[in-house]
Amino acid sequence: MKTTARTGGVRRRDSTLALYHAKRDFARTPEPRGAAPPKRSGSLFVIQKHDATRLHYDFRLEIDGVLKSWAIPRGPSLDPADKRLAMRTEDHPVEYGSFEGTIPEGEYGGGPVLLWDRGTWTPVGDPAAGLRSGELKFILEGEKLHGGWALIRIRGRTKRDREGRTWLLVKERDRYAKRAGASAITDTRPESVVSGRRLEEIARRTRTRSRRPGS
Repeated sequence: MKTTARTGGVRRRDSTLALYHAKRDFARTPEPRGAAPPKRSGSLFVIQKHDATRLHYDFRLEIDGVLKSWAIPRGPSLDPADKRLAMRTEDHPVEYGSFEGTIPEGEYGGGPVLLWDRGTWTPVGDPAAGLRSGELKFILEGEKLHGGWALIRIRGRTKRDREGRTWLLVKERDRYAKRAGASAITDTRPESVVSGRRLEEIARRTRTRSRRPGS
């Protein structure tokens, strides 16, 4: 996976999407370029299962007209005692919330992407203040995830900790929580909420499309 900066013909230095644009070549990747963030923010949340350098789940909340994003290596857990590492990544355009497909090999984040869950979210308190303080609480109403959740920033000694990139995703104790030992929802519900496909099916379909006749 390449992590070098890309321009894609557009630089938006004054935009919260500048880093997103710099990392991607939109002449090659099918990912959405994204329009200028709207003045009013919506309430979209999405989780995308992404097999790049390592398999992980991208957790995204619409805040201030963009998708604030965290990469969760093991995906969400319904067990409140099971705190899942969530690494803050660059903001994504709201249009990314409908993206499912394959990022070409050699591009940033190359690999298949599956829309694992999506719906709406409701902050508990002021979300901007929660992001600043490092404790963002919210309620999810998705197709797979429901109820109360929290993102909690870790204060540590590493560079990424000092930069505020290291968080934990935690399920609140409510009627949607599951006890320890219950089957993981990432195992029991691996399919896309839009296509019904699994990640390997998305990857296989892309390879079939790219194969030239007679090759």
